[in-house]
Amino acid sequence: MSECEIGPRPAPFGFGSILPTTHYPLLTLFMYAKCMLDEKDFQRKADSAFEELKRRMLTAGDEHGFDVEGESGKLEVIFEEPEEAKFVISPNAPVREIWVSALSTSFKLGWNESRKAFVHEKTGEDLRAVMSRVISQQLGAQVTL
Repeated sequence: MSECEIGPRPAPFGFGSILPTTHYPLLTLFMYAKCMLDEKDFQRKADSAFEELKRRMLTAGDEHGFDVEGESGKLEVIFEEPEEAKFVISPNAPVREIWVSALSTSFKLGWNESRKAFVHEKTGEDLRAVMSRVISQQLGAQVTL
């Protein structure tokens, strides 16, 4: 288990069981600051993820008939068929996450050091897998990025 993964550990500073850790584990609060990427590191990782994703989506867009536009640190995926829609992928530097708005849903992906990727905590999907899934759902056809 890495330093940033939460798991059962003794309470810090000899507090033992006097601190309530059921709802908000104390260690989580201490680890959050230690494990959060600094802004420059986040920006580098997000930029790299965006470049790769944009390249893959441009290729898929040519094949499946959707457009990809990128400006000021965000990507937009624009569909005209089967119905008009726009997906937005953007970095949220203050919380060090990449946010995806697609299919009337918001997906928040945080950096996973062991996978070296931005990962959606609830599903375990990385950014490419999330976008493959939502684009496939929008088009009604399998799209793999």
